[in-house]
Amino acid sequence: MTLAGIAVVMAAAAAWWQLKAPAALSTEERAALFAVPLDAPEAGAGKFYLGHSLIGPNIPAFVQQLAEAAGFHDPSYHSQLGWGTSLREHWYPTLTINGYAEMNASPAHAPAKPALESGSYDVLVLTEMVDLQDAIRWHDSGRYAGLWASFARQSRADMRIYLYETWHRTDIPEGWLDRIDADLPNLWEGTILAQAKAMADVGVIHLIPAGQAMAAFTRALEAQGGLPGLEDRHGLFALNEDGMRDTIHPNDLGSYLVALVHFATLYHMDPAGLPHELTRADGTAAEAPSPEVAALMQQIAWDVVRRLPQTGVAP
Repeated sequence: MTLAGIAVVMAAAAAWWQLKAPAALSTEERAALFAVPLDAPEAGAGKFYLGHSLIGPNIPAFVQQLAEAAGFHDPSYHSQLGWGTSLREHWYPTLTINGYAEMNASPAHAPAKPALESGSYDVLVLTEMVDLQDAIRWHDSGRYAGLWASFARQSRADMRIYLYETWHRTDIPEGWLDRIDADLPNLWEGTILAQAKAMADVGVIHLIPAGQAMAAFTRALEAQGGLPGLEDRHGLFALNEDGMRDTIHPNDLGSYLVALVHFATLYHMDPAGLPHELTRADGTAAEAPSPEVAALMQQIAWDVVRRLPQTGVAP
C-alpha cells in the first residue's frame, strides 16, 4: 500500500473511532460522583490487579507489606499482567497478551475473569497501556474500563474499583511533567473515566493518582537539589541490562513511591512512619530509599491522595 493509501486508512479508522466512542459524563456529573468520600476501610482488603508492567510483581507486594505494617491483615492478592497490555486485550481471550507467561509466572497470578466471578475480592485495580492517547484511540479505553468494572460488580456489588493513573516515558518530546499534568484531566479522567462511568451498571470508579505523586515528588526533590541516595527523577527508574536508564519502568525506589500512593488511597491512611525497607515479590530485599527520601515520599503520597476527591479519601 502506498503512503497515501495508508494515510487514508488511518484517517478512516480515526473517524470510525470518533463515531463509535462511548458517551461521556460531563465534568460536573463526574464531580458529583466524588462529592461524598468513601468510608475508610476497617479491615484488610483482597485485591486484584489487572494491567501490565507498570504494576509488575513488586508494587502489589510492597502494598501488602505496608498494609500489614499498618495493622491490616489482608487476604492474598492476585493479578493478571502483560507487557504493555491494554484493557481491551485483557478482555478477549482470543487476543494475544504479550509477555503473559513471563509476567504471570508467580503464585500471585489468577486468570482475571474467573477470579472476579468468584466474588472473592474487595478491590479491583485497573490500569491502561501507554501511550495513553494510542490506547484511547485504538483500544477504546473508556469502554473496556467500563466493561471490566461492570463485570466485576456482577459478582461483588460492593467492590471498590480504581483506575491506577500511571505516567509516560521521561524522554517524551512534550515534557514528562507537562504530560502528567495534562493527561489527568484530559485523558485519565476526561476520557477514560468519563466514558466508563457513563455506561450502565458501572458505578463509581475511583482514582489512584500515582502519576500525580511522581510529578509532585520530582518537583519537590529537584527543587532542593536532591536528597541522600536520590539526585533527580531518573533515579526512580530501573537500569537496563546494558546499564542505560529505563525511561518508564520504576526501580525499587520508584515502586516504593507508587506503592505508598496505592496504600494511602486504598486504606485512607497517612503512610508516614511506615517501613521503607521492604521485600520484593521474589523474597529478595528491595533497595531501600534513604530515611530522608522515604519521609518525603510518604508526605507527598498522602498530600496528593487527600487533595484529589477522585480518590475517595476525605480531604
